[in-house]
Amino acid sequence: MTPEKIVDFWLTEVGPKGWYAATPELDASIRAQFATAWAAVQEGAFADWGRTATGALALVILTDQFPRNMFRDDARSFATDALAVRLSEAAIAKGHDLAIAPPARQFFYLPFMHAEDNALQARGIALIGERMPGDNLRHAHAHAEVIARFGRFPWRNAALGRESSAAEKALLAAGGYGAILREMPEIAVPQKKV
Repeated sequence: MTPEKIVDFWLTEVGPKGWYAATPELDASIRAQFATAWAAVQEGAFADWGRTATGALALVILTDQFPRNMFRDDARSFATDALAVRLSEAAIAKGHDLAIAPPARQFFYLPFMHAEDNALQARGIALIGERMPGDNLRHAHAHAEVIARFGRFPWRNAALGRESSAAEKALLAAGGYGAILREMPEIAVPQKKV
């Protein structure tokens, strides 16, 4: 396994149109190609990849994006979320995120959006606002709103064996994340001073 294989697959073969699509075919393809690497990274494999921007990006994709496809509707989808945050923080500290052009740069910040933690949500908003403003900022605020309201993402409850509250059930019935996003105002993107 190489970081280039992961990055090329995700950025080129899957591409932006497939990043947020849920298809059994894509899930099966990721599982077949990358499940072994995902298991290995939890045992400390590929640690040297973090020395380069491409390697760091591959690690974050492997621990944050791929599990959501490989293990859809299963608790394993979130098993490496904390690791993804640590890998993202290490990459950001080295400036690796800024070496990757948008839209791929967003993958360094998504682990913060995926965290069921208010402080990490705030960190994600700050990073996106500073380093990649645009529509992702609105999504970051929407994720943070869910965590501020519920302390967790209600749509994960079934996979994680958690009982949903009445308020969470109401949100899910109203469309879940889509309902939250519809409530979010447009986010003004700060203009850089010249």
